[in-house]
Amino acid sequence: MNFDSFIGDINGNNWDVYGVEVYEDGVLTHSYGDTTENLHDIYSATKAIISIAVGIATDEKKFDISKSVLHYLPQNKLLQISDKQKRTFEKITIQRLLTMSVADFPFRPEGSSYIDFALQTEIADPDERVFNYNNISAYLVGVALTEFLGMDLGAFIEERIFRPLGITRFEYNRCPEGYFYGASGTKLTVNELSRLGLMLYNKGIFDGKRILSEAYINEATSIQQMNREGGYGFFIWKYRDGFSINGKWGQKCYVLPERKLMISYLAHMEEGSQILKRSMESNILEI
Repeated sequence: MNFDSFIGDINGNNWDVYGVEVYEDGVLTHSYGDTTENLHDIYSATKAIISIAVGIATDEKKFDISKSVLHYLPQNKLLQISDKQKRTFEKITIQRLLTMSVADFPFRPEGSSYIDFALQTEIADPDERVFNYNNISAYLVGVALTEFLGMDLGAFIEERIFRPLGITRFEYNRCPEGYFYGASGTKLTVNELSRLGLMLYNKGIFDGKRILSEAYINEATSIQQMNREGGYGFFIWKYRDGFSINGKWGQKCYVLPERKLMISYLAHMEEGSQILKRSMESNILEI
């Protein structure tokens, strides 16, 4: 590992990287920049938080990801859709949403009701499993989980995920109707993103306390839906011999249990985030 060369690439190229952490066998061994002071957008890395919340509810309260999303959505919303749309969405399970395997969803919901927007989407073949990365799938899972829990999902995440991980400063967004917007919009520090990764690395345990079952983590981080990037689990990406939590402009947590290695960084690179990744791979992973 040549951490200094990685940081040299960041500084030499003036890449907009806020901070970096490297953990070896669960211990912080290298850090750079602002890792603990300021909150930064993690964009779609928010989806992994939704996945963890689903896992907790599945472990403890029997939230059933094999059921149709309609089973959990607000009844008043179901009364507003056509019989055709009901037949379509009855075939779309929570598992299908977690794996981004529903075709035809637009990338993001719009309007004053994101639920209505989603349920009005014309899906040509609801039985077709095809990778279609979008924010609507994550949003619908968040709504379904809110309704199942009977409490605000943001409050549940604060109580059951952030507090046990020692995450005390954070921000997150809501949709126009007030639901936690689970697709994006969360802000954390680099170190707080690392805490999410470390819990997954340690098979659901953080600071000696179990947060999530090993069985759910194994399922969520394994390939459930193939794509050109190598595979996708439950809002978590397959990465080499491990997995990763990804945001769109260089928000990353790479978890590689076989190498006993984890790398987290937060950046804001609307262009060039793949170059940053290649530098990390060359210098940190030495590949």
